[in-house]
Amino acid sequence: MTSLAATGLARPHRWLRTHPLAADSLLAVLVLVLVLIGAYLGPHTERRPPGLPYVLLTAAACACLVVRRRRPRTVLALTCVLTVVATVVACDEGPPRIQIATSVALALYTIAARTERPTAWRIVAVTVALLTGAVMLFGPPPWYAQENLGLFAWTGMAGAAGDAVRSRRAYVAAIEERAVRAERSREEEARRRVAEERLRIARELHDVVAHHIALVNVQAGVASHIMDSRPDQAKQALAHVRQASRSALEELRATVGLLRQYGDPEAPTEPAPGLGVLDQLVDGFARVGLSVDVTATSALPGTSARGTGAAGAAAVIGPLPGAVDLTAYRVLQEALTNVHKHAGPGARAEVVLLRRPGSLDLTVLDDGGGRPAAAPATATPAAEPGGGHGLIGMRERAVALGGICEAGPRAGGASGFRVRAVLPLQARTGP
Repeated sequence: MTSLAATGLARPHRWLRTHPLAADSLLAVLVLVLVLIGAYLGPHTERRPPGLPYVLLTAAACACLVVRRRRPRTVLALTCVLTVVATVVACDEGPPRIQIATSVALALYTIAARTERPTAWRIVAVTVALLTGAVMLFGPPPWYAQENLGLFAWTGMAGAAGDAVRSRRAYVAAIEERAVRAERSREEEARRRVAEERLRIARELHDVVAHHIALVNVQAGVASHIMDSRPDQAKQALAHVRQASRSALEELRATVGLLRQYGDPEAPTEPAPGLGVLDQLVDGFARVGLSVDVTATSALPGTSARGTGAAGAAAVIGPLPGAVDLTAYRVLQEALTNVHKHAGPGARAEVVLLRRPGSLDLTVLDDGGGRPAAAPATATPAAEPGGGHGLIGMRERAVALGGICEAGPRAGGASGFRVRAVLPLQARTGP
């Protein structure tokens, strides 16, 4: 198309492609002119020029080419018959004139270009053999004249050219189809990645905001309640509100910063939270009145370490894959936030970590804060209509790593709630 545009033929080419009947009519006229020029200016014209019957037969054969796309096999049959008849007529007029066979070559080209290869080659072989044999048998002698051999060569080459064009069209169509399919696959993959990223960011925002806002809400309520009677404690509660809100803003800024484009200023450089900062998480709950006991045990081969306290537990657990470390931190954060919000005043929480060779087990227990064991439903807000999405988020995080997360009342009728998660230390390889 570029070369056509460079030569100024782009517009006529587009017009001919959109008007195939007009294009074939022009082609028929052009073939007729070339055939008559070759017949009258050929090497044998001095002895006897072609007569009127030959001209009429040539015009009829070329006229058939107007409908070569609609009726290709009919056009081939008619042009072959007219070529044989013209050859017989020319036999009486003098030397052989097979220029009329140009119409047969175009008909063969059309069939080869528009028909599947096995059928096209059968038609080409039969046509070339019968037409050449008929011209040799009924045409002017000798039968081995160079015109007859040329007829065999040109009709065969027309079939081969049509087959080459058909193959190229099929190749281009296959490339275009693959390109369209690849583009569709890229769009679907992009949409899937966008959906996954939106889900991941929503989960991160929930974990960050829900934890800190819950602390802010509780401390603000305490400060409002004791503002007049115990102003010193109210100031302390407000200080905790300020610290929790500052932490929430910092984590929110770091999470939203992941959406920045490459090269944007002030991109976050802080590492994602993990069990290494578990002591900070536990201290934050301790400041708002939730006592958290942390124990960790390592069941790795050759070791039997056990640690207490957030810092000691993190040391026993040791380094973890980044995704597992972040998921463990978020699960503990959400579970302790639910304990603080729903377990009642004076509740105590216990975090138990177990490092196995291929997994990390996390268990969070609370004593219910004196709440009756018969009414544990208040500890499961995410499972109730209108509740939050904390438990759902924990399960989604665990499942994303190939693990599990269970939540429910404690066994044996004990008061309180239990959250347990098992996180594999190796990513899933299956779908």
